[in-house]
Amino acid sequence: MSAYNNIESALIHGGIYGDEYTKAVNVPIYQTSTYEQSGLGEEFRWEYSRTGNPTRAALEALIAELEHGTAGFAFASGMAAITAVLSLFHTGDRIIISSNVYGGTFRLLDKVFNHFGISYSIEDTTDISSLEKKITKEVKAILVESPANPLLTVTDLAAVSRLAAKYDILSIVDNTFMTPYLQRPLELGADIVIHSATKYLGGHSDVVAGLVVVNDDKLAKQIAFIQNSTGGVLGPFDSFLLIRGIKTLGVRLDRHVENAEKAAEFLSRHKAVKNVYYPGLPEAQGYEINKRQAKNGGAMISFELYENYDIKKFFKSLKLVALAESLGGVESLVCHPASMTHASIPYEVRQQVGITDGLIRLSIGIESIDDILADIAQAIEESEG
Repeated sequence: MSAYNNIESALIHGGIYGDEYTKAVNVPIYQTSTYEQSGLGEEFRWEYSRTGNPTRAALEALIAELEHGTAGFAFASGMAAITAVLSLFHTGDRIIISSNVYGGTFRLLDKVFNHFGISYSIEDTTDISSLEKKITKEVKAILVESPANPLLTVTDLAAVSRLAAKYDILSIVDNTFMTPYLQRPLELGADIVIHSATKYLGGHSDVVAGLVVVNDDKLAKQIAFIQNSTGGVLGPFDSFLLIRGIKTLGVRLDRHVENAEKAAEFLSRHKAVKNVYYPGLPEAQGYEINKRQAKNGGAMISFELYENYDIKKFFKSLKLVALAESLGGVESLVCHPASMTHASIPYEVRQQVGITDGLIRLSIGIESIDDILADIAQAIEESEG
């Protein structure tokens, strides 16, 4: 029986805790490629670190527990994790994806998996009745982000999961923006959860990693086979860093969200701001759905300035908030999705789904909120035409 009931404790004590040999409170870094066998034909858990490594196994057990899944898998990047999941499918299969997803996911489907005869369609997953009409016999999965990147669109994950189950297809959720601390898609019926663990789970912009969690043994065996066969595994040192990062996920995200809520309110009242996209605002699309399925609105915000403001000057004028790819670190970051994270999506598609050239995406860090808002305010002022 577990000694804890809450995720705040599971973040620290979950999975494989400590070291049974030395009683160290941290899982050691097993920096080895291979393991000595007792004899021919004698079973031994560890044989080769692509197949399994004790440090990686501790991380995989931890993320499985946090997401309330059957098994977890750690990969060398978020894209390696998505690649492994998409490798479940076959020639002729079609994947439905949300109308705004991470550009790397789109690129992977559009430029890589299409070579193998796996196609995709971009649909509005917020409209369940319309989504159902798009499910043909070729469709084998629905892959969603909620909130989605970069417009923070909210999809009803339970409804999508029910729809997928009705047609005997997989529901896949990229939970990077929320993490299991704020949202657990498997509890809402999803089959597979994906994380770019580089982001909030690592939390310190010092590790690149991806995680997958599944909800049944059959999927676990399939992903384990793909992970071992393709070999895009996370190394032991990065696994250690990720375990360490997850220990502080709760306290970090509490501060991230506290700051983000204040930043969203500030931007929504600012005379220079035309649109704010943040699911924690009562007027936001999907606010009530997000309240049902997530703890709060998270810490990502996107917004647009009015046309008389020069966004190039805005980016150039920021002093505390860094212009950079990625998100979810302790430091505040800003990016221009159209030319950075979503540049791989064709212009026409970006316009169709609402990723305008004026869209700005903020990853709110854990610095003083007064300093964050002062920096944004002075950059907006400098950018006025």
